Amino acid sequence: MDRSELASFLRVRREALRPADVGLAPGARRRTPGLRREEVALLANMSTDYYERLEQARGPHPSESMVSCLARALRLSTDERDHLYVLAGYAPPVVHHASGYVDPGLMHVLDALTTVPAVVADDLGTILAQNPLGTALFGPFTGTGGRADNTLWRWYTEPESRDIYLPADHERLARAFVADLRASTVRRGKDAVSATLVADLLEVSAEFAAVWELHEVSPMRSGRKTYTHPKVGVLEMQCDVVLSPDTGRRLVVLRPQPGTDAAERLDLLRVLGTQAFAP
Repeated sequence: MDRSELASFLRVRREALRPADVGLAPGARRRTPGLRREEVALLANMSTDYYERLEQARGPHPSESMVSCLARALRLSTDERDHLYVLAGYAPPVVHHASGYVDPGLMHVLDALTTVPAVVADDLGTILAQNPLGTALFGPFTGTGGRADNTLWRWYTEPESRDIYLPADHERLARAFVADLRASTVRRGKDAVSATLVADLLEVSAEFAAVWELHEVSPMRSGRKTYTHPKVGVLEMQCDVVLSPDTGRRLVVLRPQPGTDAAERLDLLRVLGTQAFAP
């Protein structure tokens, strides 16, 4: 780990960004260019003190997942991300397998989507980023730690996570999620990350094991979906999936189905925000 170079790289990249580049409001006039340290820390889901120590070349050795969070927060290109990994003492991640990293292009689009729910996920169903409406619809996924940020894990270990979908759709969705996971594990060559996720799901869920044994293979595709939200009711949506050619990340955008009242219900959800999930 090259602490001095890492610190300099983080500082330069932070100072090169404007709040608008990362979806933040400009706020009051700034004395220095770029983002504030606390803003980078917020975007990377770490404490301000931790980030400050990294920038001052006196921090601890960040984990690979922390490095990935920093790359996402600073909107680094894949080349810049790989450089950051090397400075932190790690081998650059294999293409399509970088844990937690989201292309800056996808993050820019996600930040710009303010009228529809959207999330960025990896090919194993882990939610890496959400826009405000995406959080209001599905609840918080990012920054939860452990397996809680993975949609399949929640589906098969937390039955209440299925309440957002109509009961009549549960069986079809359960099989679709698993078919997509099998396609991803094959595409990855059954790497350690995907193999561990499958093994853990097999251990904790007999239902998952039964569906996994069907050997269905089908990657996620765009299509029509119906959600039922506790405060705004039924939302008939079109689910569009946009793939990044560089990383394989998925930008999932949910737009109202024409001829339905989903747009009006989304307007209400935007007003309610995440308070809809408060006790």
